[in-house]
Amino acid sequence: MERSFVMLKPGVINRRIVGEVISRLEKKGLKLVGMKMMKITSDLADRHYAEHKDKSFYKDLQTYITSGPVVAMVFEAEDCVALVRKLVGATKVTEAQPGTIRGDYALHTNLNIIHASDSPKNGEREINLFFKPEEIIDWNDQSSIWY
Repeated sequence: MERSFVMLKPGVINRRIVGEVISRLEKKGLKLVGMKMMKITSDLADRHYAEHKDKSFYKDLQTYITSGPVVAMVFEAEDCVALVRKLVGATKVTEAQPGTIRGDYALHTNLNIIHASDSPKNGEREINLFFKPEEIIDWNDQSSIWY
């Protein structure tokens, strides 16, 4: 099994569509094994988005991600990262297909509503940034036979 980190950004909370977005991930059959609402500090934002630190959009990204609460989650499934990325859609909103989360809910790329790990390696790194091992709950998924 593979795990992916997913974060619903402040825009999702402000628009009150948290349940809709989580529901789309769950309906695919992904197993939710960790979830918490939190406020991201500037330090955590710096560590999370380290690869973007020298890019022109970084300051706006950091300001947005620290502007309100986020919902941090860990999903688990075979090929979880690829499945989540497919459901989430392209980062650039003009390229996000209808039917994807970004394609249906995002209007501005710089106010992107969701983050999803882009590789299993980054998924592991991001999960470790946001979750303590005891906050990940491994549970017996009885419904897995249906997916």
